[in-house]
Parts: sequence; C-alpha cells; structure tokens
Amino acid sequence: MAKEKIVLAYSGGLDTSIILKWLKETYDAEIIAFTADIGQKDELDGLEAKALATGASKVYIDDLRDEFAKDFIYPMFQAGAQYEGQYLLGTSIARPLIAKRMVEIARAEGATAIAHGATGKGNDQVRFELAAAALAPEIAVIAPWRLPEFREEFPGRAEMIAFAEKHGIPVTASAAKPYSTDRNLLHISYESGVLEDPWFDASDAESKGMYLLSVDPEDAPDQAEMIELEFAQGDVVAINGKELSPLEVMEQLNELGGKHGIGRVDMVENRFVGMKSRGVYETPGGAILFAAHRKMESLTLDREVMNLRDSLITRYSTLVYNGFWFAPERLALQALVTESQRNVSGTVRLKLYKGNVIAAGVKSPVSLYNPEIATMEADPTQAYDQGDATGFIRLNALRLKVNSGVEQNQK
Repeated sequence: MAKEKIVLAYSGGLDTSIILKWLKETYDAEIIAFTADIGQKDELDGLEAKALATGASKVYIDDLRDEFAKDFIYPMFQAGAQYEGQYLLGTSIARPLIAKRMVEIARAEGATAIAHGATGKGNDQVRFELAAAALAPEIAVIAPWRLPEFREEFPGRAEMIAFAEKHGIPVTASAAKPYSTDRNLLHISYESGVLEDPWFDASDAESKGMYLLSVDPEDAPDQAEMIELEFAQGDVVAINGKELSPLEVMEQLNELGGKHGIGRVDMVENRFVGMKSRGVYETPGGAILFAAHRKMESLTLDREVMNLRDSLITRYSTLVYNGFWFAPERLALQALVTESQRNVSGTVRLKLYKGNVIAAGVKSPVSLYNPEIATMEADPTQAYDQGDATGFIRLNALRLKVNSGVEQNQK
C-alpha cells in the first residue's frame, strides 16, 4: 500500500531539517521537500543533497523569482502598501507565492497534506495556511510547532541539535549569528535573539556585520548618484533608458540602493497573532521603487482617485501582512488599484545619497500638471478665474460659521 505523501516547505535550516525527519518517522510518510527560489542567493547551495540525505523522497527547488517580481511585488507596490508606515512587507508578500506552489506540487504528486516550519507565535503560520485554505481547501496542513507531541520532544534548540546529531543531519546553529534571518528578492529581515531587546542598537558598529544588502549610510559614497526610472501603467519598465524585466529591475535597484545605504528599517510592529515584535529590515530596491512610484503618481494621478486609493492603503497593507493575499477583498482592492494606475506613466529622476532617496525631477506625456494654469503669473488659458474662489470659500465656510454660532450661544 502506497505511503501518504506530505509536501514540506523546506529551507534547510535547523527547524525544517528536524521537521523533515520527524514527519517521516511520525507519519510513516513520503516527504517531498519544496524550496522556492525567490532570491535567497547562496542559501540554496546544497539544499537538494541535504534534503535527500535527511530523508526526503523527492526535492523541488523551483525558480519563482520572475513570478514573484511580476505578480506579487509589482502589484503590491502599485497599491502603495506599507505596513504601519514603515514595513514594505518583504516576508509577507513571499508567503502566498510559496503556498501557491506548494499546493500545486501537492496536487501533482497526489499528496494529502502540506507542512511548514513556522512557529505558533509568528505570522507565517497564518499566511501559509490562509493561502492554502483559499487555493486548496481539500489539502490538510501540518504545523509541527503547534503539535504538543512535537513541542514535548523539542522544548528547545539543544534538543533539536541533539536529534540532528543522532540522525546525522548536518546543521549550522551557533551563537555566532544571534538572530534569525529571512531573505528574498525584496528584502532581508532580522529578528529574535539579541534583537528582542528594543533598546539594542542595531545601527551601531557591533551590528554592521549583520547587514547583507546595504552599506551603512555613514559609509556610503560621498558622491550622490542620479538615476532615471521609466514607468508604464504603474510599473517600472526601464532604468536609465534600458528596458528591464520586473526581476531585473528589482535586482538592479537592490544593487543601487545597497551601494548608497538605502532601505534600512528598525521597528516594533504588531503581529496578527496579537503580540508586538521587533524587526530590522533591509529593502534597498523596494525603498527606491516606493519613493519613485509615489513621485510618478503625484504628476499623473487624479486627486480624488489618489485620495480613494490612499484611504485603502492601511487596509490593503494589513491584508497582505495578515495573509489574505488570495482573499476576495484583496482581489477587489487590487482591481481598483489596477484601474488607478492606467496613466501612471512617465519618467522619475532620483538622487541617491547616504540612505536617502531624493526627488530630482518628474515628467510624463499624460501629466495632469499644467504650468499655465498653476502659474502665479497671468493665466493665458483663463481656465481659472481667481474671483471664483470667493464663492468657493464662502460655501465651504458656511458650516464652520454655523457651528461657531452654536458654540458661542452655549457659552
């Protein structure tokens, strides 16, 4: 009789290495390890051999970088998403893509369940499982860290390391890296360990070795660098006149931003599960893209459309952060965002300097800015009669005068 198959989201780290072996023994199942290449670089080296040596019956390492950039990062940046005013959602936006591919593999392989190594205290468990519920409700989800028998066997990292040694599982776990990281095409996040103390200064000299994507702004070049980004319907399609794919745009912007120390964020955020957590993020390319997109919109987006879209940014960002990427409300919001971006096209010029993205010019063939109307000199178009402002102000002041009269009568 064929064994049950389980697809495991596998990173090759201590947790998922232990979980792979534990699932195989506990469920007497075939474990199919899946790793999404979403820009982790050398973190993928040797993963297939390691997974097979740990007990996986099959390994998928799928290059999803193009899809990640085009279908996840770009639509999210069109929406101006930024969680709690700082976080550009680098980890959050990767999880629905990983879950999507996991259920595709599960269906192709005839697996009855998927599994992940997210802890019971974090956001990722919610993101993986909400995405799976939306895409494949018939497939079960196994979350070992929420199972009492797993936590009883592995109350701490010492027990996990001992288990790895017993079963000949190669792992790297030491105090040399006293924090956890998550890397993809959009960012790197750092959390836990020494960073759990919000008073710990993650910007000082002792922490400089932590950052992988960017130089310290203080060490960035003393000469500013000018770049031009060309937009078409809300998306960057060229840098300095060279047409690029979304993936190539993100890679080049990461390089430029990292060179100039752009995109570092240190914040205490509110997790969906109810607690606050401290996270440090490097998002060099995303920070440039966010600033450039906003600048492009300032010239081409209608005021009321911008106000409407902006009123939904908090809602949209929270949906992404909490794992509702495939929910009908996010899809509905995305349709509005897509419509709003029809004329967000043109060129933005930026100056990159020591951690700063400085606006240095914007132009568009569909600009809504008319200098002849906006000028403080004589208006040759006569589209705006300054005398009309008298009635405009009077009508808008009416309710304020009425309210003031009521307040005065109550004194």
